[in-house]
Amino acid sequence: MYLPKTYENFSVKFSEIMKDYQQLGKTCREAGPLEYKCQDLIKLGIAIGANSRGAVMSSVRKALTSGSTPEEITHAVLLSLTTTGFPNMIAALSWVNEVLDQE
Repeated sequence: MYLPKTYENFSVKFSEIMKDYQQLGKTCREAGPLEYKCQDLIKLGIAIGANSRGAVMSSVRKALTSGSTPEEITHAVLLSLTTTGFPNMIAALSWVNEVLDQE
């Protein structure tokens, strides 16, 4: 899976923090009944709301890995329109398409 260089550098320089951060993520995933596919689509929606290019792209990769289709991912983006606004949704759609075009 693709990881940004900054993320890789942080992981090396602050390995204990990264280990704890990854454990927190695992604990959060296991804290409820939602399957990974649903979790990944929810996290995509959160990333869109935060207007985070990196988080959107990462969430798309994870959603694909957990079984989401490009159509499901695009639908999640479209759902953000009425909550986050047209410009934010369009930006997210462009980031999503960057990942989908690479797959």
